[in-house]
Amino acid sequence: MAVEKFIPIKSEDEPEIDERLEAFSAPCEGKEPYVLMVLGDSMAPEFQAGDVVVIEPHNMFKDGSYVVAFYNEEYIFRKLRMVGGDRYYLEAENHAYPAHQLENLDQIKGVITQRKRPGGGRKNMRTYT
Repeated sequence: MAVEKFIPIKSEDEPEIDERLEAFSAPCEGKEPYVLMVLGDSMAPEFQAGDVVVIEPHNMFKDGSYVVAFYNEEYIFRKLRMVGGDRYYLEAENHAYPAHQLENLDQIKGVITQRKRPGGGRKNMRTYT
């Protein structure tokens, strides 16, 4: 079965963008949900290394939401804690890791809505709101 392949070749004289390229021009934190694999033990025991999580970039978050945030020049996965209505912290489930105070809520790039553990079908799936 033949598969159509699209390899963009453009000269510098062609300023217009091919609509087929638009899907590749936006970063993961665009409008579409994306998945990541959990690495390390900072979010154990709720999330273990090898778990796959679904992140919704424009989902509403609240105190206790699991989020992906841009902190200290990197993306990290933590639980959001709101203190006093004006202070926000990223907290690891594993207390061996320190909490980090956010400068602003724009640092939050997405909310975890699902977790899937390897194997076991739906019994190893959990949904978060």
